Amino acid sequence: MFQIDRLYRRYSHDITIALEAIMANKLKSVLTALGIIFGVAAVISMLAIGNGAQQEILEQMKMVGVNNIIVNSIFEAPDSQSESENGNKQKQKFSPGLTLSDLEAIQQVVPSVVHISPEINLNSYIQYNGLRMQAKILGVTNDYFALFNLPLDEGTYFNANQEEHGIPVCVIGANIKTKFFSTENPIGKYIKFGNVWLKVIGVLAKSDIKVTGFENSGINVYNDNIYVPAKNILLRYQNRALVNSKKLNQSNTIRGFGFIIFGGSTETQAPKNYHQLDRIILQVKGTEDIASTSEILSRMLLRRHSGVKDYEITVPELLLKQQQRTKDIFNIVLGAIASISLIVGGIGIMNIMFASVMERIKEIGTRLAIGAKKADIVAQFLSEAVLISVTGGLIGVIVGVILSKLITHFAGILTIVSFSSIIIAFGVSAAVGVIFGLSPAKRAAEKDPIESLRYE
Repeated sequence: MFQIDRLYRRYSHDITIALEAIMANKLKSVLTALGIIFGVAAVISMLAIGNGAQQEILEQMKMVGVNNIIVNSIFEAPDSQSESENGNKQKQKFSPGLTLSDLEAIQQVVPSVVHISPEINLNSYIQYNGLRMQAKILGVTNDYFALFNLPLDEGTYFNANQEEHGIPVCVIGANIKTKFFSTENPIGKYIKFGNVWLKVIGVLAKSDIKVTGFENSGINVYNDNIYVPAKNILLRYQNRALVNSKKLNQSNTIRGFGFIIFGGSTETQAPKNYHQLDRIILQVKGTEDIASTSEILSRMLLRRHSGVKDYEITVPELLLKQQQRTKDIFNIVLGAIASISLIVGGIGIMNIMFASVMERIKEIGTRLAIGAKKADIVAQFLSEAVLISVTGGLIGVIVGVILSKLITHFAGILTIVSFSSIIIAFGVSAAVGVIFGLSPAKRAAEKDPIESLRYE
């Protein structure tokens, strides 16, 4: 016990001397620590950007659904003329486009499918109690909500009777509720979309996930949408399967056969889109089934569409994983660059400590002459290097956290500062002090006390 107390007093005295030396040269110590400060701050902010990007990807994967496959329609006018290799014009084969019969065939034939839903999009205006705003209505089935993990905040989903007979009911997004029903319960109320009154039976929970850039892959802004049974759209709004090739070139507002098409121009909507469904979304049992199911879907739909490939099969999860890999590589590069600044800071500490040894040769000789051991000299100079790097590391952690917040505020990039990133950055800064301070400390301890006292 006495021996431990003696060692404690001895080395605490060495650390005190090191601290006094740092305080006596404040400017030099601060300049030495700058490399560590910026290095640690850079490492923390870069890791925070990487964590934020990873979190966004994981949340987006939840939104696009795990193991989902999306069949998107491609707008190509049927019966169009095409040129063969020899220059002769040939008539393209007729394709009915994506239809409910395609969906039913997939359900019956493909065993790996767990959930499947059509999607029919229609843009128009929603009205209630004197308020009016533009919105999108989606014709779907109950499986759609399971496909994209859309929980209810209140109310219910569609029942079997409402789906089968296209009853005019709807489930609304959170923003629709906020806009029209901020002071009342929307369940049981009627809202007007186009020329049809819809009864609100459910409200989706609000989602704050950003999925910008993947809308074309089947991801929608769920908070702003209205969801109705798919057959409701086909019965009361539009059924493009009933439109023949002549009517495709007519006005964008078509009346007849008991349906209406709202909004859009004749160039961007009716003339090009002959698909009954805008897309078909399905979910397979496991990730290992995605490739085989996609191949089966491609062959089945090509045969059903008379060899016309007017559809595109995409897997949003794979697109997101590819984006994640790209971001991971980018973050590794950024982390490596940030780590270089830590190494540069360590080299700066070593250079300053070597210079400090040369400046304080007489001090070293005096301490050795009055009984200090080489271990005391090593402890003194090593303590100086470690104190500078640790202090710089602490300041760097604070700067890194602040920098991460500023990046989120001004650049709009999600950053997440994790406890592990702080520990890693701080641990590296302390290790840098030990590694780069050890050599100058040993050099100081090896000085001959007599020659040191004679040094001018």
